[in-house]
Amino acid sequence: RRSAAPREPMGEKAEEERRLVGGGGLRAAGEDADPPAAAQRGSRKSSGSRSSRKSFRLDYRLEEDVTKSRRDKHGRFVNPWPTWNFPSYSTIFRFVVLEKNHSNIPSSKEVLDKELPVLEPYFIRSPELAGRTGSGLRVTWLGHATVLVEMDGLILLTDPMFSQRASPLQILGPKRFRGPPCSVAQLPKIDAVLISHTHYDHLDAGSVASLNERFGSELRWFVPLGLLDWMQKCGCENVIELDWWEENCVPGHDEVTFVCTPSQHWCKRTPMDDNKALWGSWSVLGPCSRFFFAGDTGYCTVFEEIGKRFGPFDLAAIPIGAYLPRDMMRSQHVDPEEAVRIHIDVQAKQSVGIHWGTFALAYEYFLDPPVKLKEALERYGLNQDIFFILKHGESKDLNVEEDVFE
Repeated sequence: RRSAAPREPMGEKAEEERRLVGGGGLRAAGEDADPPAAAQRGSRKSSGSRSSRKSFRLDYRLEEDVTKSRRDKHGRFVNPWPTWNFPSYSTIFRFVVLEKNHSNIPSSKEVLDKELPVLEPYFIRSPELAGRTGSGLRVTWLGHATVLVEMDGLILLTDPMFSQRASPLQILGPKRFRGPPCSVAQLPKIDAVLISHTHYDHLDAGSVASLNERFGSELRWFVPLGLLDWMQKCGCENVIELDWWEENCVPGHDEVTFVCTPSQHWCKRTPMDDNKALWGSWSVLGPCSRFFFAGDTGYCTVFEEIGKRFGPFDLAAIPIGAYLPRDMMRSQHVDPEEAVRIHIDVQAKQSVGIHWGTFALAYEYFLDPPVKLKEALERYGLNQDIFFILKHGESKDLNVEEDVFE
């Protein structure tokens, strides 16, 4: 089985880069190491069971004062990178009032069906095939940031969004122009759900309730700090809340490690809860496959650190949409070229473009993200097949090589 040991950067320059991105202070952990803080938190604060584990799954410990998330004097989480700059009031005003919206979503269903077809996922026609990937990996795009990943005997779901609107009310707010390829009732058995942050297009109360109603305590939820109470109020029992760089697993599947890794974003669901919950990406490290979910993010140097510690990844799911105008979106949403940089930084063998073609959340033309992605890949001299696009409901099987991490 591959070890998840981090790869140490060499030289003074690399060490300085590590300090800047908050990745310093690694020290070895032996087989008799205590369980990680994340495991203790999950066991204590969740009513879900947890498999016994002999040692810290990752072969290191992290200095908490350097690598953990940070809060301001009011206790709200902050982005520690110089690339973060929340839009000014004048920028927000221009975005809302003055900027021209170029998304141009067709009103004709026939045109949309031609340009962005919604396919019936394979698991509706052939449910017996779900989860049967051997040493490989299968990914299915269910729209926006919702992907179904099958790897190492587990079926994972990211940021489940099956509602018609990304809003607290289903009569107002951004409405999807491409419907979900399936309902929660049509999904195969899900083992784990990864939540990146609290925005309504990524954390949908209706979808959470439906998943919990169907799978109950058999479904393990992985969420960043600050979300446990909200999840439990929704009735979810098997919830694991993690800080950046903390890890845990699904009961009975100790060989697959789930690590909450950083991203550059922010959280808000109500007028008063700005950044009271953390945001993040997720690294899923199995014996045969490694998967990275970027969530929602602006570009920052932490992705290179994630790649050094856990890469290469067999698949990364990286956002490519909702990026214009740049003065409004740059800190919080990558554009297609920055998505390619993340692909390179995390050392992904292949990536799939997500966070586009479902909701009109920004002002780029609705079909531009894959076009701009293709152009960016050409500029970087990369094969277009390694960063691919799926239709809604479409799946792709990936053959995973038997790598050995030293």
